[in-house]
Amino acid sequence: MALGESDVETELVIAEDGVVALEILRKEGEHTGVQTPDLILLDLNLPRKSGFQVLDELKSDPDLKSIPVTVLTTSNEVRDVLTAYESYANGYVVKPVDLDEFIGAVKAITEFWGTVGQLPPN
Repeated sequence: MALGESDVETELVIAEDGVVALEILRKEGEHTGVQTPDLILLDLNLPRKSGFQVLDELKSDPDLKSIPVTVLTTSNEVRDVLTAYESYANGYVVKPVDLDEFIGAVKAITEFWGTVGQLPPN
């Protein structure tokens, strides 16, 4: 719903946990035909593999490390913010509790990367 509010055309792929997220990104198993994303919105609180583990693995993978990652999470802990940036996250946004504010935050992220920010070539 939040992405639908953006003026940037988006195609959303959702991973229900960190293991599946990495399978999608690596095009493993049933995900062989999935297109490499232009941007990753990453929650830190994922089951099976945390967002930090996903971030570390994807930023250490030569084929995936250039994909911009914006952490979109409920944590505003200073240690989490520092760890995310030390792990090469490209942005860190605390999820607003209010739905309208959440939609605005996601819209701002997608519009930045879709219109202002320079994405790496695929």
